[in-house]
Amino acid sequence: MSKFSNDQVMPRYMIIAVVLTLIGIAIIGKAFYIMTAKKQYWTEVADRLKRDSVSVKPTRGNILSCDGQLMATSIPEYKIFMDFQAAAFVDGDSLWLDKVDSVCDGLSKIFPSITPHEFRVWLETGKRKVNKNGSIGARHWPIWTKRIDYNTYTEVSQLPFFNMPKYKSGFHTEEFNARRRPFGSLALRTVGGMFGAKDSAYYGIELSYDSLLRGTPGITGRRKILNKYMNIPVTLPVDGCDIVTTIDVNMQDLAERSLLDMLKSPQVNGEMGVAILMEVATGDVKAIVNMIRTQDEQGNTRYVEAVNSAISYRCEPGSVFKVASFLVALDDEVVDTSYVIHTGCGIEMMHGRPMKDHNWRRGGYGDINMARALEVSSNIGVSHIIDKYYGKEPERYVKGLYRIGIHEDLKLPLVGYLPPSIRMPERNKRGQYLNWSKTALPWMSIGYETQIAPINTVTFYNAIANNGKMMRPRFVKKVMKNGETLAEYPPQVIKERIAKPKAIKTMQTILEHVVSQGLGRKAGSPLFKVAGKTGTAQVADQYGGYHSGTTRYWLSFAGYFPADNPRYTCIVCIKKSGLPASGGGMSGVVFHHIAEGVMARYLKLSVDDAHDEHSVAIPDVKGGNAGAANTVLNKLGINKREPQTKDNYNLTVAPDVTGMGARDAVYQMERRGLKVKVQGRGKVKHQSFPAGKTITDGAECILTLEN
Repeated sequence: MSKFSNDQVMPRYMIIAVVLTLIGIAIIGKAFYIMTAKKQYWTEVADRLKRDSVSVKPTRGNILSCDGQLMATSIPEYKIFMDFQAAAFVDGDSLWLDKVDSVCDGLSKIFPSITPHEFRVWLETGKRKVNKNGSIGARHWPIWTKRIDYNTYTEVSQLPFFNMPKYKSGFHTEEFNARRRPFGSLALRTVGGMFGAKDSAYYGIELSYDSLLRGTPGITGRRKILNKYMNIPVTLPVDGCDIVTTIDVNMQDLAERSLLDMLKSPQVNGEMGVAILMEVATGDVKAIVNMIRTQDEQGNTRYVEAVNSAISYRCEPGSVFKVASFLVALDDEVVDTSYVIHTGCGIEMMHGRPMKDHNWRRGGYGDINMARALEVSSNIGVSHIIDKYYGKEPERYVKGLYRIGIHEDLKLPLVGYLPPSIRMPERNKRGQYLNWSKTALPWMSIGYETQIAPINTVTFYNAIANNGKMMRPRFVKKVMKNGETLAEYPPQVIKERIAKPKAIKTMQTILEHVVSQGLGRKAGSPLFKVAGKTGTAQVADQYGGYHSGTTRYWLSFAGYFPADNPRYTCIVCIKKSGLPASGGGMSGVVFHHIAEGVMARYLKLSVDDAHDEHSVAIPDVKGGNAGAANTVLNKLGINKREPQTKDNYNLTVAPDVTGMGARDAVYQMERRGLKVKVQGRGKVKHQSFPAGKTITDGAECILTLEN
């Protein structure tokens, strides 16, 4: 007999089954209710508990000059926004209404182009905005549409209402890494540039070394709890490395100013200018200038670094190429400097085409030796020798050019570099030339029928200065991280010897004579010896011709200094239209200013040479921040005079700072409460806040500087 009674157990099972069924139906019903009627509510709850992985950008590395000065660096910039659904607005907008006028007044003082009323209208528009979900008030409304620097952000964040916690006030920011160049446009095309907010380089060292400068992004996990985010680092970002270049800021500035002065002169009005300064022993590029003439929106002429022409502008180099032609002949020992050339009256027919010297209208040079032919840049002298000894075998001449390194592919680490183009004669099976004419060799020997960028020419001249050793141009010395050197790029030798020592020595002597007693006199200096060669070539137009109207010229001077112990090689190239056009009288003058400016670092003169019996022994101290000057002069025991001006000690009116340097002028203005902005370089040419005018709170003065 069964222990349990079915009549008693079955009703209990039925009750349990019914209860469980009802519970299941209730769960399904509740789920359906949540999926439909409560969907919006639970979606909002899910948004409050949100996990996300955010990429954290590293700080981009700096680009430094050879002595450690910043040439490109990353600084923070901000965009500022308002969240009109923050706590202060949810709880009622009485606090906002109480502070909005103060906020708008403060914003207008920081951004004077917008009035307080315009700011209020703009902010009220964001406050009344209707969102897609029906809520009122924009969550990410821009207060100012442009990026601002840290100082401006600090000013804004200290305004009433904005100085409260961001979750209450709704004031928040987006931070960006902006690329800045403290020295402005100095070596701009070589240092490089970035695509705005994309953190993407597009030329120069910024692009070539982008992988090192960029660093490695990190990952941060973010969990949103109600209206706050909790950041949980997953992978820390690795900041970019610093790149130390070979550029010397002072030499770069000197080269740029010297070239610009010549380009802007009325007799030149140059279309383009290039200057490269290279250290002889190492090949380090200490300065590289690329200027192109453009017009601003007002139609005013200005010069900018738009293209790195020094490495990319291949053209017919003109007479500076004659050095390569003669070096080939000297190295092959087919001729020496005593060889006499009959240049006649300055015109000689070369295979049915007239070859002219620059002084053919004045009767030419007559009989001159090989050395003198280079000193006076005789086209007839150079082409006569090359055609006589290589005319039947031009391949031998072109191979000689390849051998001495003028055709070398330098494999520069900068995007845009174009190696030289010097064609090799080619014959068919019958021995007939396919790409060569009888006039090709004479004209190639004087710098035509070739395409060479200035960087290759200066590298070739640097090899002559370096006793035949050709160095690869170096732009980057090392890579650093947190003060430690990660990688070094030592000087590289391309060719140990471009020609025989005797040929190199002979060419060094000739180049020195070009400056001392030839056409390159204006490039010389009375303080040290200079060696080099002038060049003046007609430039083909866009269709490859030379006679389309106004003649355009490519003027150049390439050389090194001091000639008896070479330290630096330099090339200066100027492109201009019309006459006058002189490689020695224009490019040579720029070379002269660069050379003397650079060598001023090394010249040691006697103190007695600084003044005579009529000199003023007591120096004037300008009315700027004279503390440093006074300290130095007091230590030296030298008296000084401090000029007195009517408003020198009146701190309520603006002083006259015209003629002062930027540092002294800013000091005088800021000590009186003026906000100062500086434009340009050099000394103060103009001040927007007139001297003698009473200073008011928040007044601003723009100082315009010119060299």
